[in-house]
Amino acid sequence: MFTDSHCHLSFPELQAQLPQIRQAMREAQVDRALCICTTLEEFETVHALATTYDNFWATVGVHPDNEDVTEPSLDDLLRRAALPKVVGIGETGLDYYQMGERKGGRTVADMEWQRERFRVHIRAARQSGKPLIIHTRSASDDTLAILKEEGEGAGLAGRAGGVFHCFTETQAVARAALDLGFYISFSGILTFKNAADLREVAQFVPLDRTLIETDSPYLAPMPYRGKTNNPSYVPYVAQQIAELKKLPVQAIAEATSRNFEQLFTGVLA
Repeated sequence: MFTDSHCHLSFPELQAQLPQIRQAMREAQVDRALCICTTLEEFETVHALATTYDNFWATVGVHPDNEDVTEPSLDDLLRRAALPKVVGIGETGLDYYQMGERKGGRTVADMEWQRERFRVHIRAARQSGKPLIIHTRSASDDTLAILKEEGEGAGLAGRAGGVFHCFTETQAVARAALDLGFYISFSGILTFKNAADLREVAQFVPLDRTLIETDSPYLAPMPYRGKTNNPSYVPYVAQQIAELKKLPVQAIAEATSRNFEQLFTGVLA
């Protein structure tokens, strides 16, 4: 019934609890989950989850905020993207949140390494024909600009498309992402008391371009905020969207699962 379009089951705190998590997923009617890769070093573990369990899939990518890890080449990404049950490229994108004092006084100019890494992922997505999983934080202008520079846009030949995951940006950014042909995914943040502006964005995004996710082990929804998140909690995100759009939660589950299938066509292979 429900699909978690973005989780990190390879992270130790979830991997150690996998049998219990899978049982909780069954009880919550969460039928599928996409396991997201954040480093090349992690990929084998992520891929093993997908090949071991018939309702898990995998991606390949290096998170924009990860340093001191193997820098992915185009060939690195393409070779792994061709493996069974790998259905997306990412997560990738830009994260400027930890600039300034948090990162030793770095400026936007100092983040060129992130922008180049992002471009490599976009090229891999276009060549492999697999969608992008976009992470953008405090960097939406550059994220959108680079996507356009690399040939992404609704109706353009050879575009990869994809999803802006764990969306926390403004309605204007959502509109720009939609105009480029991307989906928008909402996490447990949508249920937080201080997320009224984000709920307005969720009302704005068409249901046929909406995905739901946990981003677990992070961002557990209310009433579990502050606890370790897992895919069995994704129905709480669906319930919040159902309330916003005045629809039954089953309609949200069906629409977001259908959107997942349409975006990540490899799940049907």
